[in-house]
Amino acid sequence: MYSFFALNLEKLRDSEIRGVRTIIFFNMQYKITTGFVLENTIVLAEGEMLLDGIFQVKTCGFPPLENRDKSISAFPGIDFFGCGTLTKEETLRFADMEKRAVNDMFVVISDIWLDNKDTMTRLEEVLHEYDKQDVVPSLFIFMGNFSSHPCNLSSDSFSSLRSQFGELGQIIGACTNLMQQSRFLLIPGPDDPGPSTALPRCALPKYITEEFKKHIPNALFSSNPCRVKFCNQEITFFRQDLLYRMRRSCLIRPSTEETSDPFKHLVATITHQGHLCPLPLTVQPIIWNYDHCLHLYPTPQTIVLGDKSEQKEFEYAGIKCFNPGSFSTDSTFVAYRPYNREVELSGLQKG
Repeated sequence: MYSFFALNLEKLRDSEIRGVRTIIFFNMQYKITTGFVLENTIVLAEGEMLLDGIFQVKTCGFPPLENRDKSISAFPGIDFFGCGTLTKEETLRFADMEKRAVNDMFVVISDIWLDNKDTMTRLEEVLHEYDKQDVVPSLFIFMGNFSSHPCNLSSDSFSSLRSQFGELGQIIGACTNLMQQSRFLLIPGPDDPGPSTALPRCALPKYITEEFKKHIPNALFSSNPCRVKFCNQEITFFRQDLLYRMRRSCLIRPSTEETSDPFKHLVATITHQGHLCPLPLTVQPIIWNYDHCLHLYPTPQTIVLGDKSEQKEFEYAGIKCFNPGSFSTDSTFVAYRPYNREVELSGLQKG
């Protein structure tokens, strides 16, 4: 296993490397598996060590992915969600509850710019349409960014964002059925207010959300990433523009043998690495004491990757992954049914 990768796949001289005893050399016949090879990723390389000290790689790829059932069976009774130990009776009861939850539906909307009138008009339209349904969604997940421009310590728009959250609360409060039967979960985006840009991001500050909670007192403001337990099912939500940053940090051109879809390469990377954000620390700082919050072990049944790229759905090694898209840009969102893990890619028609 090596931490250095030659950017020049043809040849790299010893003089160009300091502190590295062995060079990884790729000939033009090497094979690489699906995924983005980054500076911070763990990679298994199979090849031959030549007499001149060059390691000639024939096959390069990520470590094998461990199935969730196999991980759970190794620790019987342990609830990795943090609830301690579950008895067999409790597990069976949760499984029965999940089978009977045929009407439960989660609506996931990402990139809700509260300072954009067109976005708020479209969001109001979506909420009112769901409010008219006989069976309304049990959970709405709103993911940032909640502003069309970055909100940081130098920003003077905190009071405006506070009042805009209050307006969002009024819109939801006008939907009688949603108020009575639905819950609302809000997850901050990478450009939303917070103490730093390091991951994981804490929940939105109380000053920002006070006006909203006056209208929706049972709303939940979570960290980013966020894990939701639905009976025996674990769903991980992560709002970060990963795809663009991974493509910029990629050291080797991804293989197109299995797929040419960048989103599928993204899903393969985070699942095989067992980490939501395997980017170099120089690209994305991570709070060391809370790095475990980004781990994907055991693998969840569903991963929701809120990204500003186009709406996508992909199932990989039994893991359902989808990106709801950017609501403010493309008017897209997702309706997810945890009962059968069905993903409905939705959106408003432009006109």
